[in-house]
Amino acid sequence: MIYLASQSPRRRQLLEQLGVPHALLLPDDADAAEALEAVRPGEAPGTYVRRVTRLKLEHAMRALAQRQRPPAPVLCADTTVALGRAILGKPRDAQDAAAMLRQLSGQTHRVITAVALHAADAVHEAASESRVRFAPLGEDDIAAYVDSGEWQGKAGAYAIQGRAAAFIAHISGSYSGIMGLPLFETARILRAAGAQ
Repeated sequence: MIYLASQSPRRRQLLEQLGVPHALLLPDDADAAEALEAVRPGEAPGTYVRRVTRLKLEHAMRALAQRQRPPAPVLCADTTVALGRAILGKPRDAQDAAAMLRQLSGQTHRVITAVALHAADAVHEAASESRVRFAPLGEDDIAAYVDSGEWQGKAGAYAIQGRAAAFIAHISGSYSGIMGLPLFETARILRAAGAQ
């Protein structure tokens, strides 16, 4: 059994797909957890997502100790969308979501997901980088998607496993990584840690 320190239902679903028994280890203060995702000036997307994942893991390890729950490996992940060096995080509101979708329209962007596992006093890390090409989007497409609310809490303002799949002309890389938990890399670090 491992702890999954994530509020993402997609990550739970993907761990279940691997057949990994897990329990959730959620933050007491979701706003404080979100604050960990602040971007530093000039920070490259790959550096950013790895740093945030490590911070989330440290936060989760403190929570595990404070709650006095039985010891077990702890898994964290974070996903970011990058258009060039620009990091497109979770939109603040519907206007921000629409602006992000306009930026992605007709463009190829990167989706980077970092994974970190604390097991037996060691940290195992991996990352997945995929490329996603959006078809050109009309204002009606963007408005309908924003109205659906699916963009909420999603890096880059979209979820590949939802309605936004209709916008995606091509992907290269890890579909599960784009969803938020790259299964190949996750299975590899779980095996390396003896947790699978």
